[in-house]
Amino acid sequence: MKDARLQVACGGLHPDRVRKLYADYGPQGTLRRLEAGAVKTSDRVRRAVAVSAAERRSELGAAGIAIVYRGDPGYPDLLTQLEDAPDLLFVRGDLPSGPCVAVVGTRRCTSYGRRIAELYGRAIAAAGWPVISGLARGVDGAAHLGTVAVGGTGVAILGSGVDVMYPREHAPLALDLIDNGGAVVSEAPPGSPPEGWRFPPRNRIISGMAGAVIVVEATVKGGALITAEAALRHGRQVFAVPGDIGRSSSEGCNLLIRDGAFPVLGPDDLLESLELVLGASPRASGKEQERALEEADRRMVDLIASGVNEIDELLAGVTTNAGEALSRLGKLEMAGVILTDGSGRYSLA
Repeated sequence: MKDARLQVACGGLHPDRVRKLYADYGPQGTLRRLEAGAVKTSDRVRRAVAVSAAERRSELGAAGIAIVYRGDPGYPDLLTQLEDAPDLLFVRGDLPSGPCVAVVGTRRCTSYGRRIAELYGRAIAAAGWPVISGLARGVDGAAHLGTVAVGGTGVAILGSGVDVMYPREHAPLALDLIDNGGAVVSEAPPGSPPEGWRFPPRNRIISGMAGAVIVVEATVKGGALITAEAALRHGRQVFAVPGDIGRSSSEGCNLLIRDGAFPVLGPDDLLESLELVLGASPRASGKEQERALEEADRRMVDLIASGVNEIDELLAGVTTNAGEALSRLGKLEMAGVILTDGSGRYSLA
């Protein structure tokens, strides 16, 4: 049965069409009909499904691509709850076993949105939760840059094959995610180009694997709103970053908040909210942690006073983990102790 499922998956048909064919004919019957030309499709699809499963497994293994079937132990637990869950996933790297936190938003984000996405990616990853996103330009890429900056685990869900990076400039970022113990994932077969119709189905995988979804900046018609709507259907908690009411890139988030999404007002607020939804963060540690955080406050103020003002240098100079340090920077800023110019540089107030 798995042989037929792999061969059909390598045809690259729309997931909705595959589900309908499986409901009518099952995997083996679907494969036979595709090979015989009884299903209206292109010659390319017929040629692709005709390649034997053994040959496909050999090709995928040589390329370092794993196949994870729905129903297998390694398949993401939360994703199995979806009625329209992918029948199988193509994976480069390692899928996390626990829930992820999705950070999504528009490709055309503002510099503020990019900074917030990176800040939240850092905080979530440093707290121990894997960060899941789509590797796109803008918010997605910024969240994953924050993830790798603190050595965290990230998962990128693509609207192309896992060997086709889109955008191309994010190929090094994808490799960093894999090197940090994360993964690049797609239900599209290797070699699939980033065609527009693949992205809405891709978004359901992002929300399906996530225990919570944070929307940083989003227009009303963007893919981030599709992900948020899928998350609500899947019973996931949706958070949104409020923004200017006259800015199109904030309109989607503001509407989500109006309709019941939780607003998040900084890394500390976000981490506290996530713990209410997902339970204690994987790296929580009680009174000892609180003492370390108080020391981190003093240490960061001392560092800024001495002329250290770049965020990476500040994080490297404290003894607590980066997620909590980012939260403390946010609290110090809100308390009026320090100031930021919006580009990751700090000064004393």
